Parts: sequence; C-alpha cells; structure tokens
Amino acid sequence: MAKVKHLVTLDALSVDEIMTILHRADDFVNGETLNLGKIVVANLFFEPSTRTQYSFEMAQKKLGAQTMTFHEGSSSTSKGESLYDTVKTIEALSVDTLVIRHPEVNYFEQLIPHLKIPLVNGGDGSGNHPSQSLLDLYTIWKEFGQLEGLNVAIAGDIANSRVAHSNIKAMERLGMVVHLIAPPQFQEKGYEWHDFDCLIDKVDVVMLLRVQHERHHSEMTLTKSEYHEQYGMTVDRMEKMKSTAIIMHPGPFNRGTEIADEVVEAKRSRIFKQVENGVYIRMAMLEYVLGSG
Repeated sequence: MAKVKHLVTLDALSVDEIMTILHRADDFVNGETLNLGKIVVANLFFEPSTRTQYSFEMAQKKLGAQTMTFHEGSSSTSKGESLYDTVKTIEALSVDTLVIRHPEVNYFEQLIPHLKIPLVNGGDGSGNHPSQSLLDLYTIWKEFGQLEGLNVAIAGDIANSRVAHSNIKAMERLGMVVHLIAPPQFQEKGYEWHDFDCLIDKVDVVMLLRVQHERHHSEMTLTKSEYHEQYGMTVDRMEKMKSTAIIMHPGPFNRGTEIADEVVEAKRSRIFKQVENGVYIRMAMLEYVLGSG
C-alpha cells in the first residue's frame, strides 16, 4: 500500500516540491484541467473562514471532486465529541481526503498516525497556514518572475499570525530576505525587528497582517488610529514605495487599522489577486496529496 501523503506544513516540503506546486497552479491558471471523478473531499472548518474554505471548495469543484462540508454547530462536537473522534467518523464514511482548520496549534499531530486518507491543513491556530503561504509565494513569483533575492516586509500581529509563521520560514528557504515590523506587544523572541519607515522605499513586497483580537489575552495597547499611523499601510507610505513594489494582505483586513481604505484596491495592491490565485494553488495542493485520481 502506498504511503498516505499529507500537506500540513511547508517545512515538510522540499524547495523543489514547493516550486512544483507553484508550477502546477500556473498550469491550472493557464487552462489545464484535471478530473478527479468520484473523489470526495470533506471540509472541516472549526474556525470561521471565508477565503480559505470557499477557495478550497471552488478548487474541488474545478477538479470535478465531490464536496462534503462539515458544520460544527450541527455536529456531535456540541455533545462533547472530540476532534479525533469526529475526524475518524468522517473518514469512516469513505471520503477520500480531508481539509481541516482548527484553533489548536499542530492539531494534526494527533490525527496523522491514525489516518488512512490524506489531510490538508487549512490552518492551525497561530501555527501554520500552508495554503496561504503557497498562494502568497505564487502571487510574488508571478509578479517578479523569481523569488530569490526579493526583499519582503511583513508588518502586523506577527506573534499571533499563522500566515507569518509559515511565510517567514518558507520565504527564507527560497532565498528571499524577510524584514519584520510589529509593535512590541506583537513581537516574538528570536527575530530582528525593523522600523517601517526605514524600509518602505527599499522592499519589493509589503505584506500586512490583521490584528487578531480573538487570539489576544489583553487589549491592544495602541488605539486604532495610533496603530495605523505607526504600523499600518497609510497612503503616505504607499506613495514612498518602489515603483515596482506590491502590497499584499491575506485577509480579512481591517480598513483604517493595518491598511488604509484607499490602499485596498490601489494599483499596486494584489489583495484580491491573492484570493484568485488561491483557488489554483489549492487545486495543485489537492492534486499533490491525491495524485491524478
């Protein structure tokens, strides 16, 4: 029996595997099709999601797969059923793969040794978000034709961001130079921290992150307007960027906090392009774990 292939972190992928997924996504963007026939994918989202959940569902539909959507509120989790027992129950229904988002960091570690079908991680707490990282990498690669040597600034709630944690490591492995910007409240040990205004005219990509209030144990020390002026993408900062530089955000975004309203759909913004690219990246991820069907 072939070994089950999971995709839960980018750390488990080689650089070649990451680039293969980016190239496959590009094939799908350019019109290549794949029909997974009677494959059934179960989407289990234990946290709210718009972009990731519906992007996975659209990817599944484009691949011709059948989709099963799990609704936590009407499930036996309300009766105390554990994540493990829920997942094993779904597996026993003869689905072919799982896409799971869960608030527990590394939730997948308890599942993988006992699964007979592939698992794709749709996000685990503040730990990992491989599909978002891959779509970010694809968006940058398509913009510049390369990844190595690019300078990227990631600004915002670094400590609580699974997007940041996935992207920092992946980008550095791919030869990109990552600069981190955050108020002291959202900083983590082990990183070097930078001043936004000293970097703004030097970087190729600025990636803003949402302030994740739901993961905080205390109130933000800055007011919304103070945060915006010190750590947000203001119109003034946007105008100081290199002519070729782009702005990104994984969403959802708080207009007037980490990003000015005028910036969201500005010429150099790639925010909605990221969403569009996410469908094709997730098609490539599903093909990676399932094969050609």
